[in-house]
Amino acid sequence: MVAGEASGDMLAARLLSGLRPQLPASHMHGIGGPNMAEYGFESDFPMDKLSVRGLFEVLMHYREISGIRKKLTTQLLDEKPDVFIGVDAPDFNLDLEIRLKQAGIPTMHYISPSIWAWRGGRIKKIAEAVSHMLVVFPFEEEIYRKAGIPATYVGHPLAQVIPLQPDVEAAREELGLELDATVVTILPGSRLSELKYNTKAFILAAKILLARDPHLQILVPMVGAKQRTYYMELVLAAKLEDIPILLIEGKSHTAIAAADVVLVASGTATLEVALFKKPMVIAYKMMPATWPIISRMGYQPWIGLPNIMAKEFLVPEFLQSKATPQALADALWQQLNDCNLQTSLKQRFTDMHHELLRDTAQLSAKAVLDVIAQNKKI
Repeated sequence: MVAGEASGDMLAARLLSGLRPQLPASHMHGIGGPNMAEYGFESDFPMDKLSVRGLFEVLMHYREISGIRKKLTTQLLDEKPDVFIGVDAPDFNLDLEIRLKQAGIPTMHYISPSIWAWRGGRIKKIAEAVSHMLVVFPFEEEIYRKAGIPATYVGHPLAQVIPLQPDVEAAREELGLELDATVVTILPGSRLSELKYNTKAFILAAKILLARDPHLQILVPMVGAKQRTYYMELVLAAKLEDIPILLIEGKSHTAIAAADVVLVASGTATLEVALFKKPMVIAYKMMPATWPIISRMGYQPWIGLPNIMAKEFLVPEFLQSKATPQALADALWQQLNDCNLQTSLKQRFTDMHHELLRDTAQLSAKAVLDVIAQNKKI
């Protein structure tokens, strides 16, 4: 298995929770993180080496990433595993899967690339690379079957991990917050490249909000120590260290559950916030040279997963130059003070949660076992 970042590590761990009990003696290895390690998964290379986003950012790390893929490909071609599962990270995994599939090794891919949003032509490459696709949104299964690619809808693992009714009081008690506080949680991203471009605008937005209401409690969870250290470097460089913020290492779900509103970087975290039934503002900034290229590749007007699923702007999105501190602060302030909007969003996000709720661990594990069994018959 190969997972390329923190969200992939979490998703893969959910699959392993269903698969490991049925294959207790299997050697499971590749690239993964601490959540996968809890199920006896061994990482042959550090996962954070793959956690790079953006065209030019990837180019700057291309030699190292390419070297890792070459070494892993050689290793797996020699080993001939019973199955390879690429977890998200399509730019890394699809080329690896092509080589393995050509060598007769069954390949699965868990979490479809967003071909319904941009770069739809990738489905031809996916057909070349993937023996079986595991999809997490109900509309994706038909897309793949029409393209002749076996696919199984397994639900979204986050819908099982996150409770239908989050316990706000428990989350606030865990974080040492007053139960009646007004809480804003800020999620600038888990990748260092995301922190680099999002942090300053996000924290300046918090500064504007605190000027309007000094009693606001601002939470900023970090995925790990490396992200926390880099975040602090960025804050110091921007001379924003005096802004009263509770910086937390880990506990992102607790910080979301405790929130009244969330400022979140586009990505899987937007779905997490929706499943916690929280109002949110979605924003994203990237390297200026990357943005003109990326912005022309999209098929839909939305980038946030809740908006894509709803096929409308349920929550506001601010991208690149539009993601100014003032715009973000104004949108957050509106969400904090519009009770009707809060009620409406809670119902829409609850409906979304039910749509995505399946026994993901068991369904995905069964699909993996079926692929292994089918290959052994050939």
